[in-house]
Amino acid sequence: MAATGPCNAPDVDVVDVVALGESMVTFLPSRPGRLADVPSFDRAIGGAESNVACVLAAAGHSARWVSRVGADGFGDHLVETIGAYGVDVASVRRDPARPTGIYFRTAGDRATDAHEVAYYRAGSAASTMSADTVDLEAVRAGRVLHLSGITAALSDDCLALMWELTEPRPGRPLVSFDVNHRQGLWPDTDGPRVLLDLARRADIVFVGADEARAAWGLHGPGAIRAALPEPELVVVKAGRGGAVAFDKNTEGMEDADGTATLVRALRVDVVADVGAGDAFAAGFLSATLRGLSARDRLRHGHLMAAAALTVPGDLATPPSRDHADRLAALDDETWGTLRLGPGWTTQDVHQAPEEVRTP
Repeated sequence: MAATGPCNAPDVDVVDVVALGESMVTFLPSRPGRLADVPSFDRAIGGAESNVACVLAAAGHSARWVSRVGADGFGDHLVETIGAYGVDVASVRRDPARPTGIYFRTAGDRATDAHEVAYYRAGSAASTMSADTVDLEAVRAGRVLHLSGITAALSDDCLALMWELTEPRPGRPLVSFDVNHRQGLWPDTDGPRVLLDLARRADIVFVGADEARAAWGLHGPGAIRAALPEPELVVVKAGRGGAVAFDKNTEGMEDADGTATLVRALRVDVVADVGAGDAFAAGFLSATLRGLSARDRLRHGHLMAAAALTVPGDLATPPSRDHADRLAALDDETWGTLRLGPGWTTQDVHQAPEEVRTP
């Protein structure tokens, strides 16, 4: 499925990808330990949608981030930092009455909750996003519109905006939706149902096997695809088990759910388990924009995820396009022998594949 785009926003530059959602300033501990014991923190940024935009811009695509931030120093930092990646931030609006969200976290694995996170985002500027407070022309002026379930949980206004943006209509961008189920963000039991309904309105859906099990009680990629029959493409991520893409638009191992393509994850010397899901989505969308095969889309997703896993924060320097293409084109046996560690994205792209491995 090649990405196509709208073009119903004549006064706004059309970009490859528009990402809408909250970004926050993140404070990372300067040393291991409980939040109660850590004496100082290093500042970074975090936000599922802006992470995707940053990775795509660093990979050579035109990307726009749309959101709201406070008229404060943290808002300045977010806009300047995300803009420095090459992301168009001209449509980010400032709110003089509400703050920019922040959070503190320790290192650890989000999937297993082996970490601490303290969010300070209630009443944030981003929680007031609505059809009246964001630039809808700028949001819709992309070949792909990337959204996540986090935005839907922030407020009633944000949820209404999500319904608006995922409404089927002529000229709608290709809608990419990362389920991103965060149980703590939903005050009641409606979250799983809302996320399922939003996912069914998207064109591309990213969902982890673990979150589909926790939110919807679904076990296995086939069951997940059966619950999401409408999207043209559903990508089910299983961590080290790899990822499966169900695509209605290609020929191959056809079943009732469409073509199923499995690509095993790479072996990675993990520094921190943060940002990998967003990087995977960015890699997959990059390959989608380029019209690559399902296998290569998944491989580019794994490569971008590997870049994020080998740095301490959410964002990493991605491999050059030539470097990523070269690795994605490896035969299955060589792909299965790769092991990537810190610094791999900046290695000489002319090295032999086996030299990319780390001890």
